[in-house]
Amino acid sequence: MTTTPASTVAVIGLGAMGLPMATRLTGTMKVHGCDLSAERRDLAAEAGVVTFARAADAVAGVDSVLLVVRDGAQLRSVLFGEHGIADALSPGTVVILTSTVGVDTVTATAAELAPRGLPLVDAPLSGGPVRAGEGDLLIVVGGTPQAREAADPVLSRLASTLSVIGDRPGDGQAFKTVNQLLCGVHIAAAGEALALARSLGLDPEATLKTLDAGAAGSFMLGNRGPRMLEAYDEDGAEVLSRLDIFVKDMGIVTSASRSVGLATPVAAAAEQLYLVGRGQGLGAADDSAVIRVVAPEKPETARS
Repeated sequence: MTTTPASTVAVIGLGAMGLPMATRLTGTMKVHGCDLSAERRDLAAEAGVVTFARAADAVAGVDSVLLVVRDGAQLRSVLFGEHGIADALSPGTVVILTSTVGVDTVTATAAELAPRGLPLVDAPLSGGPVRAGEGDLLIVVGGTPQAREAADPVLSRLASTLSVIGDRPGDGQAFKTVNQLLCGVHIAAAGEALALARSLGLDPEATLKTLDAGAAGSFMLGNRGPRMLEAYDEDGAEVLSRLDIFVKDMGIVTSASRSVGLATPVAAAAEQLYLVGRGQGLGAADDSAVIRVVAPEKPETARS
């Protein structure tokens, strides 16, 4: 078998996205995996991932590292914290960041990794856990040509659409910020629309199906709409994307818009819905639960 520059990859973070990505990568390369949760490590091991409890152990001898972290604070901790991996990586190892953490965080991180000889590829993604496991993600990439080439075996295995957005770490984050503005607004709008339909006595399933077939349809309506209809069930919808992720992402959006003096009032309104949802204890629920922020109680669907 011919080896590639990314023949061994360490996936740090085996959560909702990290585990299916690690599983997908086992089809073409050796994969190391690390997560704080023993349960997630066990699931990864069943899928053929060589698991480690310590990130520093997971990255020993690898060619690339795929970071699947929640936010900028977790990124900094994984790389530069007390048990961080930056000093355990061999010079030339490419660090691939798939998380949405904002332009400034990525720019600063790349500057700290560079003196260690560690190139950073800024590769935020969209698509969700199912598409991650199928290699059907949209991944946008910012990084030097040399770093992108080193990361390509990993990213090409995970993406059906791989778009180079720029030559600098941070360019991917800039694009993802724009992407998340639309995603966050679309989810919030879908929640408002389906809550209104129910309040007007319309059949929610029929309404969703018809809306999705017409000009009002969107990816987020079609994807989140069915889960919004489950949001009032006792256990709620299956958690595929936590609501508090959009608290983070919409915060990045509104912060970025302020930094360039651009008004984004629709994004700001959507951000408030997610903040209210987190305040109501819905942060760990699926983001489709935003419908419960608009309408806390399930409206009656039958007309009198």
